[in-house]
Amino acid sequence: MRKLFLLRHAKSSWDDPVLTDFDRPLSRRGRDAAARIAAFIERIGLTPNLALVSTARRTRETWDVLAETIPAIPTSFEPCLYAAGQSDLLRRLQKLDPPLESVIVVGHNPGLERLADFLGGGQGEPVALDRMARKYPTGALAELTLDVPGWDQLQCGCGRITRFTRPVDLDGEEDDD
Repeated sequence: MRKLFLLRHAKSSWDDPVLTDFDRPLSRRGRDAAARIAAFIERIGLTPNLALVSTARRTRETWDVLAETIPAIPTSFEPCLYAAGQSDLLRRLQKLDPPLESVIVVGHNPGLERLADFLGGGQGEPVALDRMARKYPTGALAELTLDVPGWDQLQCGCGRITRFTRPVDLDGEEDDD
């Protein structure tokens, strides 16, 4: 069994209209949400073998907050993850080294959500599926268990959504975008 964690970057700031989408930083709310998700990841003992992180500023800043809390994880900052669709993400994951058992991807929607739907094939924990069906907000983390011997064998329905955690689930504060 392999594990895949799909983390959508935390809330970004739109305060500076001159910045490109790629260069938008996290907002204060985004930094707070990233810290809550980081504490949750530490609490459940999530320690992937590798982190794949989009090079967009908001994803790098999200990862920086996590990296302060969780144990050191080899990290690859990948330009191909910015604006990646489901098939782009799938192709990247299929190229992972076979010994890796668990990977976290810090990226963007709609690619992450579509990849989770594709790999999960509608299977998983009812609460997780319900939450994810409603919305995949910024800062949300999907956990998938994959029933494949190697990453190169990822395909539609090869996994299940075992958990879907949003920042709002961790403190009860409304944060649904």
